[in-house]
Amino acid sequence: MKRNFFLMSFGVCAMMMAASQVNAQTRNCAAHEAVVERLAARYGESRQSIGLGTDNSVIEVFASLETGSWTITVTKPGGPTCLVAAGQSFQQVSEALPNTDSGA
Repeated sequence: MKRNFFLMSFGVCAMMMAASQVNAQTRNCAAHEAVVERLAARYGESRQSIGLGTDNSVIEVFASLETGSWTITVTKPGGPTCLVAAGQSFQQVSEALPNTDSGA
């Protein structure tokens, strides 16, 4: 009985360690300066927009107007910058707000 309990506990611990390693490997995070330099050097991307999230995270969109590649990053307060999305076909748009006058 004790041997089975030990083996089950060992198996659960091994699964938890493997899951945490996979989570760490899937996060693409580094110092902000390193991320900005890498996006510029490798993809020709520069910051196109920036905003502050509700949890005080800094959200940035980097893009190359020549190739259309884009990357969205999130930087937590005091933390590294993490890549959260990337893709192709970036386009700059500047749309006017819709008219909300009731015409009365």
